[in-house]
Amino acid sequence: MSKTLYVRVSSRDDALDRFEAAWHLASGRKPPAPLALLSFADLPLLAKTLTPARWDLLQKLAGAGPQTVYGLAKLLGRDYKNVHTDVARLLELKILERNRDDQVTVPWRAVRAELRL
Repeated sequence: MSKTLYVRVSSRDDALDRFEAAWHLASGRKPPAPLALLSFADLPLLAKTLTPARWDLLQKLAGAGPQTVYGLAKLLGRDYKNVHTDVARLLELKILERNRDDQVTVPWRAVRAELRL
């Protein structure tokens, strides 16, 4: 898996164009390397999903290493319920992963954003 997560703001048509290009590239050739991509329809949705509190959570977790949700809430100095909600959403989007010890971790070394006009 790539160690970089690509985050984009792009239209549905742009996503279909990227899919078609990848399809043509892969047909009859070696398949392209997998790309970890998270795409949002617009900037407000991106901002609503990756809030400053969630970005802080990602940065602190990346620095601290795997944590339980309780340990992460303590590390952040935030309410457990709010951290649990944020972790659940980030897990759903595959921005975070859960290990077999029930700890959450950030699998990415970098997050790159592309905002198309």
